[in-house]
Amino acid sequence: MTDELQTIIDLIRYGASRFNAAGLSFGHSYDNAIDEATHLTLHALHLPHDIGPAYGQSRVTLAEKEDVLGLFLRRIEERIPVAYLTGEAWFAGLSFNSDPRALVPRSPIAELIENGFEPWLGDREVRRALDLCTGSGCIGIAMAHYNPEWQVDAADISDDALALAQSNKSRLHADNVRLLKSDLFSALQGEHYDLIVTNPPYVTNTETDALPPEYDHEPELGLRAGADGLDLALKILRDAPLHLTDRGLLICEVGEAEEALARLLPELPLAWVEFKVGQMGIFVADRHDLVTHHARIKKLADKRP
Repeated sequence: MTDELQTIIDLIRYGASRFNAAGLSFGHSYDNAIDEATHLTLHALHLPHDIGPAYGQSRVTLAEKEDVLGLFLRRIEERIPVAYLTGEAWFAGLSFNSDPRALVPRSPIAELIENGFEPWLGDREVRRALDLCTGSGCIGIAMAHYNPEWQVDAADISDDALALAQSNKSRLHADNVRLLKSDLFSALQGEHYDLIVTNPPYVTNTETDALPPEYDHEPELGLRAGADGLDLALKILRDAPLHLTDRGLLICEVGEAEEALARLLPELPLAWVEFKVGQMGIFVADRHDLVTHHARIKKLADKRP
């Protein structure tokens, strides 16, 4: 019975228990039941996400409890990611609109952005940057927010994703962001960047087919990337040198396709980023190295659909 649930902390504990008992999958912004229950509870109560723990003992009204429990029920029965239930996701310390038009923002690239892309940028000057496969716009807009002197292009093939990105551009007053529709680099002829950051689809066909129900709410276009997860990444490696300045850098997320990429291109010197929790399938590539190994990269990429 839920009659005994009286405080905020009661609701959070109850939600976490129900989520674990239901076998939910956690991977959209949060990796555990307690954080998800906390986010949904505070959202339903119209309280800030960083409210002090002392408020956990605050009593809730019956109407408030019903609102919270209603969100818990939808999370369990419909397997909707928390960000889609609340319409909000946090990325690089910023609040973004989030809905099924694009993947829920969750890339570890957020940590790179907050750290100023150091030590990778070093003494390189960035005037123009590109977020390729921008989705909700989170990477490009966060780059622009923390580096107001940069001019940032954010490109995606999906009209729906670009519409969501436009709402986030307005939400965060990112006037130094330009949104562009492009199938990878196809609509970017003649554009050159000091930094290209991309989080393309990289989930294998087999893995996509086996994903938990939560992922069914996300656009498959943002996930599926062929038998080894590298259909798009190889094309990006092939074409990036045409759009990088002489000392330009490419930063690309390939997730668990990291091993497949290392097997295909063992001679390509890629620097794999170490995050606070270890490697997470994100590499840094120098334009010079991409040019040096272009013939081999092109041969592999040209075979992809």
